[in-house]
Amino acid sequence: MITEITIEELKNLADPILVDVRSEGEFAEATIPGSVNIPLFNNEERVEVGTTYTQTSPSLARELGLRIVSPKLPDIIKKVEELSKKGPLVLFCWRGGMRSKSLAAVVDLMGIPVHRLQGGYKAYRNQVVDYYEAKLPFQVVVLRGNTGVGKTELLQELRADGYPAIDLEKLANNRGSVFGAVGLGSPPSQKKFEGLLYEELAALREWPYIIVECESKRIGRVSLSTSFYTAMQEGIQILHYDSLQNRVQRLLKEYTSVPNALQEIGTALERLIKTLGHVRVQELRTLLDGGCLDVFTERLLIEYYDKLYAYPNGPSSEYAFYLNYEQPAQALRELERYLDEKVAQPGGKSALCGVLYSAK
Repeated sequence: MITEITIEELKNLADPILVDVRSEGEFAEATIPGSVNIPLFNNEERVEVGTTYTQTSPSLARELGLRIVSPKLPDIIKKVEELSKKGPLVLFCWRGGMRSKSLAAVVDLMGIPVHRLQGGYKAYRNQVVDYYEAKLPFQVVVLRGNTGVGKTELLQELRADGYPAIDLEKLANNRGSVFGAVGLGSPPSQKKFEGLLYEELAALREWPYIIVECESKRIGRVSLSTSFYTAMQEGIQILHYDSLQNRVQRLLKEYTSVPNALQEIGTALERLIKTLGHVRVQELRTLLDGGCLDVFTERLLIEYYDKLYAYPNGPSSEYAFYLNYEQPAQALRELERYLDEKVAQPGGKSALCGVLYSAK
């Protein structure tokens, strides 16, 4: 039996197996996070059917689509049947049209229970857009500090301890700087990024606050929504600092573990000519090419990053809380104590941690 469900009803479906039947190109651009792609048409076939639909006739387009899909059906049904064993099956396409409807009919004929998402991916996308147009329903705790102090590392530790930390740079696949994309591959599309962040926020909806690293509105090739960025600016600002030596070593460990990182860094250096000038960039390149990575990194921090971000490298009363990260374990305990005592509200962390831990 085919069960039609709305995007609101999908939220209440336990462990759904989402199957996006759109082309691989549409899927790569954006989908409902966690979905599996089983395309009826590949990119070229989708264009061919669409062109026939608009330039010839809808009936001929349907006939063409049937001829293309028919040889694929045994393999598609086999994949769908295997997925259906893992949870309730939900098929969707762009707007809940012919592609999901046609496959759902065949799946139903094969005796496989199936749900079909009304409105398709577009319904999900509308939900995401509406969410970001409203005021963010969280207080935001923002970790601020100069490059290399370990903000991402601290976020990971907080998340591991059950706190509502979100790594925006991980979602954007960019470290948020001129060297931010080194070794990370292709970034997500804007729509995909917004969907991933939406799901993170939805998973933390019972918390009164979230914790993020300070970012500009743009992270690499994607941007934060105005509502999210505004909530960051109006949130609780925490200063995070560390010694120059620790910062250098942390950055060296991170970047030298990435294949071809030095080559990519050398290419990215060209972008600093306007800021640092040809002479200093050439000096930095000489250090990089000569393997003097400690000196290269230290100079880059002092001459570029610290001037760019200009955060204090020591205690400052301008922030709600400041954190010395020279002893990471101690700093983590101090921050968690601050969050528990000063930020969490009744029903916040203390009430939720037991639920989070018991779910592991």
